[in-house]
Amino acid sequence: MVKKVILAGGRGFLGQALAHALAAEGREVVVLSRDPHNGTPFREVLWNGETGGAWAAELEGAAALVNLAGRSINCVHTMEHNREIVDSRLNAVRALAKGWKCAKNPPRVWVQCSATGFYGNAGDRFCEETLPPGPGFLAEVCRLWEEAFAALKLPDVRRVVLRLGPVLDRQTGPFPALLGLARKFLGGAAGSGRQFMSWVHRDDAVAMLAAAVAQPELAGTYNACAPGPVTNTEFMRELRAAMGRPWCPPAPEFVVRFVAENHFHTDGNLALHGQRCAPQKLLAAGFKFRHPVVGGAIRDLTFKEF
Repeated sequence: MVKKVILAGGRGFLGQALAHALAAEGREVVVLSRDPHNGTPFREVLWNGETGGAWAAELEGAAALVNLAGRSINCVHTMEHNREIVDSRLNAVRALAKGWKCAKNPPRVWVQCSATGFYGNAGDRFCEETLPPGPGFLAEVCRLWEEAFAALKLPDVRRVVLRLGPVLDRQTGPFPALLGLARKFLGGAAGSGRQFMSWVHRDDAVAMLAAAVAQPELAGTYNACAPGPVTNTEFMRELRAAMGRPWCPPAPEFVVRFVAENHFHTDGNLALHGQRCAPQKLLAAGFKFRHPVVGGAIRDLTFKEF
């Protein structure tokens, strides 16, 4: 079993869930964080995500490195925020690479996160991992992120890139906002509702990351999403059903953009754009989903409401 695993950017909700899951398996987990805390079943070590430091010593003798670091895209995409989103990802990759090169016995597995936003606003076409990046800011972020990782000279390292879809979690991410709208009888589709959501339940996202660490046959780039992508209309219908709410008319695009920016302080394209991805490579590798169907995933996340 892989023993010591380093999580860069592990203070986010997904990183914390992964850290707890790995620690529960008996692994030694070290979280690189800008704001380290004590009292967890794993160690947290200070790093700034940009330069070297004492944290680099943790890479010595580690079996695997998982990079989740990067500023959240859940914000209004101003020029300043966009620069921070890009720089935080590229700087983290470069800093980790410098630390890796300084270690005499560095990790032989590097799991690098990306996102299905790589494909841009792709309409209803199926997005396989072989497709080139699409148009738009988020696609450019993912392209630069993946290219920075691919450019690293890491001999004898098993590299895995996981293009995560929107991760559904009851406490954070896009799901609580959508749940709140549905609870207030405002759970209609966003814009046309035809944009696809290549969602993934948090439990499955954590399992994918853990599998990428542990399974030597996994290498290369994978769509890390559920096998059942749905349109925004379908997703909101399932959410209303889980909440016992009636049909609601769709919100026009200009309303979605206004509410996104002024109420949720985020970018409207996160709701209005989408990708239709399927995890064919993960399924072919034998990955088993706990929540393959959107209705079941939503009910699992909302069962405490009743």
